[in-house]
Amino acid sequence: MGILERLRLDGKSAFVTGGARGIGKSIAIALAEAGANVAIVDVDIETSEKTAEEIARLGVKTISVKTDVTDEAQVELMANQVVSAFGKLDIAFCNAGICINTPAAEMTLEEWKKVMDVNLTGVFLTARAAGRMMIAQGGGSIINTASMSGHIVNYPQPQCAYNASKAAVIQLTKSMAVEWAQKNVRVNSISPGYICTDLVLNAPHLTPLIEQWEAATPVRRMGRPDELQAIAIFLAGDSSAFTTGADFVIDGAFTCV
Repeated sequence: MGILERLRLDGKSAFVTGGARGIGKSIAIALAEAGANVAIVDVDIETSEKTAEEIARLGVKTISVKTDVTDEAQVELMANQVVSAFGKLDIAFCNAGICINTPAAEMTLEEWKKVMDVNLTGVFLTARAAGRMMIAQGGGSIINTASMSGHIVNYPQPQCAYNASKAAVIQLTKSMAVEWAQKNVRVNSISPGYICTDLVLNAPHLTPLIEQWEAATPVRRMGRPDELQAIAIFLAGDSSAFTTGADFVIDGAFTCV
């Protein structure tokens, strides 16, 4: 079997949190194009359903599940719905995240907890739910979305909670990978740099920063969501069977300088 055949995901099933738009939607489309059945998991059920309808045209099974990833009961219900719909769970892309740009000295405890609840606890709950099912069925692949912000401090925007949460996701990924290595459950993370999602491009408060971000990135541009697809497909399938506990930085060399 050649490398292209080994990258196929036919017969596998996945869920993608934060899958309605942006990076999550791009990865969900890629998983479907590779042959996987995909559940779009998001708090925005209207957009999630539209994304699921779009993916269904690719000829795979798809469902949309409204889920608050910070709610343990909702996450467990979501995982059960995915298995009920598809028969199993092979791939979990734990991606839902938020950022609050408040200076540390002014950040409220409520703001801090909100970021941590979504970015860290949400990843823990969704990865744990997936891991339990994968252990029971004999294996699977979990991919967590971290960030280059887990490696560096972004400038000039203040985002201490986001940076801390993403650094924690990287370490959580490594910890789960070691714990589940002998269970045939692999856990890896990707750390994107600045990515030109619709939310970023349409946020007025970020517009003045984009030029600075691009100037600070050696390739002199932001990344595109589709430029994260290949690494996700690699990590999702059997061709990466020896890859676990790794973090992949895709940032146009931003963290190198």
